[in-house]
Amino acid sequence: GFRKAPIFLHVALERDYLWAWSDTCCIDKHSVNEVQETILSMFAWYRQSALTIVYLCDVADTDSLVNSEWFHRGWTLQELPAPRTILFYTRDWSLYKNIASSNHKTDAVVLDELETATGIESRFLTNFSSGMDNARLKLQWASMRRTTRPEDILYSLFGIFDVRLPILYGESAEKALGRLLVEIISVSGDVSVLDWIGES
Repeated sequence: GFRKAPIFLHVALERDYLWAWSDTCCIDKHSVNEVQETILSMFAWYRQSALTIVYLCDVADTDSLVNSEWFHRGWTLQELPAPRTILFYTRDWSLYKNIASSNHKTDAVVLDELETATGIESRFLTNFSSGMDNARLKLQWASMRRTTRPEDILYSLFGIFDVRLPILYGESAEKALGRLLVEIISVSGDVSVLDWIGES
């Protein structure tokens, strides 16, 4: 995390940004209140960013982003649909496939690869609104991802569903899912989310 910070800042500065925020080194994980507020605010921060820079440390210049571990991590799920502008950088900090675009979300080749890598249709990648619509589909996206702490996979969805529930580390993933489903049903009235079955 910290090793990539100087290069990340240099890339942001090259693109004329004077301020940059990195989620790997800007969260005080020792403060319960800060962790709670950060998790509940993260989707909004990505949505409001002028540019989201994604560093794919496991993708060489000639490789496809499809097999990157980044697309299997739970917390990165919200980093994909939330920002309006996103650029992917490879292992050596060059633009993915040297596609000289100001936004990889507007490049048809990259969008096709993103859809393949994530199972998320390009329409959601380019024009996403948080909320209860397509709840089963959003749960399905999360089922293909992993987190270190089992309950984090649900917490990473709070911004995608636009819910503000307490972060209760130590609860099981099943209890976190139960709380999220209750919230979805109580707000949307959509009981079809109970039919959804994720990976076991």
